Amino acid sequence: MKRILIYFSEFNRALGGGEVTPLSFIAELQKSCEVTLALNWRSDVAHAAETLNFPVDLEKLRIEYVKPANSLLRKLDAILPFYRTHRLKQLAKKADICISTVNMFDFGKPAHHFVFLLRQFGDNGFIDYLNGRPPLKGLARLRRQLRTFFAETLLRPLLGMRSTRKILADPRERIYPNSHYVEKLMRSFYGEFNGCVFYPPTVFEFPEKTQERDELKVVVLGHLFPEKRILDIITMTDRARALSGKDLKLELAGPLNHSAYVMLIRAIAARRDWLRLVGPRYGKEKAAFLLSGTFALHAERDESFGIAVTEYLKAGIIPVVPDEGGPCEIVDDPELAWHTVEEGARILARLVSDESFRRAKREHCAERARLFTRQAYLESQHELLTGILNDEERKTAP
Repeated sequence: MKRILIYFSEFNRALGGGEVTPLSFIAELQKSCEVTLALNWRSDVAHAAETLNFPVDLEKLRIEYVKPANSLLRKLDAILPFYRTHRLKQLAKKADICISTVNMFDFGKPAHHFVFLLRQFGDNGFIDYLNGRPPLKGLARLRRQLRTFFAETLLRPLLGMRSTRKILADPRERIYPNSHYVEKLMRSFYGEFNGCVFYPPTVFEFPEKTQERDELKVVVLGHLFPEKRILDIITMTDRARALSGKDLKLELAGPLNHSAYVMLIRAIAARRDWLRLVGPRYGKEKAAFLLSGTFALHAERDESFGIAVTEYLKAGIIPVVPDEGGPCEIVDDPELAWHTVEEGARILARLVSDESFRRAKREHCAERARLFTRQAYLESQHELLTGILNDEERKTAP
């Protein structure tokens, strides 16, 4: 029986799309393999599996923690993850196959690396590239070069660590960008690497629709973080209301913490009777929430993939998305993609006002939704993981 090591960061109580990949892999691989899950620190895996509806056998799942308990070591490891790397390498020695579901990580042996979030690559040069920052000049450039030389040439080798760039450059490693958008970004910055695109799990399904859909409701599902550009979504809806003359309503479903950003959104909602914050929605509540809406707005421009957008499609919702990033790839319709907030508002206003346009877009979205069904994903996952297991058997065959 093959021994599999899967690395993930942690399972928060406020679950997002990233937690789906490790749980889906575990549920599949436990059918034929011994699986060890490596996490940064203690997490409620049982809650995550139950909430996200994955048949994980917790009695058979071995869980290890790879972040230091000591507070000083933890701070140092956050800067340079030497402790975590050492622990993963120890665990990898006992594993036949290693999988990272949070970007590239050094197991000390060839592994499979699934891209998670672009801004967590741990590579300042790539982050600058994503943000469109101009190359450093003068003294700032020299300082960056010295830091890079010290880290890459001296410190990392001394600690037995490889950087993201060195892992990507190693042809023995397998890299899986989570969209063609991400693959293009990575290849344009890093050059060629050994890998292929693999869309992340899109396994949430909806019951047969029995409830009434509100033809004037816009929904948004996800965390209320600044990078989600919720304020732009509110502005878009407000502007579409004015352009169309329709009484559009906007409902935001996501955890309501006490961050400054959420408190600002609360204050705005208190002054607009058409804007509601409904809190987190999971399981049946999420299904009911999405099935009650007709349109969705998405505003994060550089998102790697966008699981929520696949759920909009499968719920029969017409999403309006930015004209770049993973969500644009998912929807695959330039008439539903905006570059400016004003353009987004005009698309939404047209959807509300033009019945033939709305009907055509609903048909297109229904066609796209078929690509992201639970069954379609599970078939692609089974093919991928079977291929990984078979490749390992061929390597070890006498």
